[in-house]
Amino acid sequence: MHKFESRTVEKSRALRGEIMVPGDKSISHRAIMFASLAKGESRVRGLLRGEDCLSTLKAFQSMGIEVVESGTDELIIQGRGLDGLQEPADLIDCGNSGTTMRLMSGILAAQPFFSVLTGDQYLRQRPMGRVIKPLAAMGAKILGRAGNSKAPLAIDGGGLKPTEYRSPVASAQVKSALLLAGMQIEGTTIVYEPHLSRDHSERMLRYFGAEIESFAGGARVTGPVSLTGREVEVPGDISSAAFFLVAGLIVPDSELLLKNVGVNPTRSGIIDILQQMGGSIELLNRRELSGEPVADLLVKSSDLHGIEIGGELVPRAIDEFPVVSVAAAFADGVTTIRDAKELRVKETDRIAAICATLGKLGARIEPREEGMRITGGLPLCGGTVSSYGDHRIAMSMAVAALQTTAAVKIEDSGCTATSFPGFWELLIAIQG
Repeated sequence: MHKFESRTVEKSRALRGEIMVPGDKSISHRAIMFASLAKGESRVRGLLRGEDCLSTLKAFQSMGIEVVESGTDELIIQGRGLDGLQEPADLIDCGNSGTTMRLMSGILAAQPFFSVLTGDQYLRQRPMGRVIKPLAAMGAKILGRAGNSKAPLAIDGGGLKPTEYRSPVASAQVKSALLLAGMQIEGTTIVYEPHLSRDHSERMLRYFGAEIESFAGGARVTGPVSLTGREVEVPGDISSAAFFLVAGLIVPDSELLLKNVGVNPTRSGIIDILQQMGGSIELLNRRELSGEPVADLLVKSSDLHGIEIGGELVPRAIDEFPVVSVAAAFADGVTTIRDAKELRVKETDRIAAICATLGKLGARIEPREEGMRITGGLPLCGGTVSSYGDHRIAMSMAVAALQTTAAVKIEDSGCTATSFPGFWELLIAIQG
């Protein structure tokens, strides 16, 4: 658990410098999982050492996977194959990580042993039925609180059959959980989704040697697959980069170069949104790392204007909406966010949290059931706001505070360690 602390952020002069953001959280989770399920040694560099990913690492160590630190930036994981995991002797604590719990549900549903997944007070309130229901249709035996919809989850693994599932939401976690279950059993499992969700699982499983087919409406896998240990380079997390992209845009006379950031098209909606708002963001030195597209991002302060955001753009930027809302508050005109009901079931109800925190600073922001309406261009004042224990709310408020008329105190700011250890130090460093 992070420690409870408060941070005060004041108005900033121009931001300058070259920065590296931590490794991508989604890719780090998957690198640990797939390296553990592969046969042989994998070396993973650039892994995010945030609390969420460490929860995934500890989970696999509790099932007999050996992990060795090699220097400051490399983990050596001795994979044991799909049938090499051991029954854990204790509960698996997923901490605050929904990715750990939902993807592990798919992995463990196919394993021939008993396991229990739990997490912190926030994770135990998040909906798990969207994963449990389709896994149960494959024959998974999973029991949870609140009518099998909340953790802790007790999983009596094994005995699955392949399925075809039409997901009502575009969710990479639902899709990944079913593919991870399906890849361990005989037959073909197909997942259809209404919009394309992030495809890190498919890319990395292919990188580890699995035959997974992606198509316009989803993905399919025929199991059982065989994964082989690989060297993995984890790119910088675009969700972490987003805070510095918005900071660079709204603080006058700023110029920042963000090095080695993942620009997977299923995740790069934040770049499209900010460019549509008039933001100056250039993608330089495009390349590929371990199956993932990467670039350096050059951002310069810009006059932003409001836009309409909805449809297929939403799942491509779902984690970035807290800081998109900050950009909208400093943009001229109205920004409308729709089709984003998914924000209601994140680490907190992010629609409510964004409206409460930005509203307290003087933003004109109206919540909608599936989004919000933000009238920008009004000066924001200082004050005290809560992070609601949500790392992305805390960091978004820090970005807003760089241009408020007075200082902003952010309560429970330590939650940023969930995804971005070193955030506060980096924010100070670029202020010269």
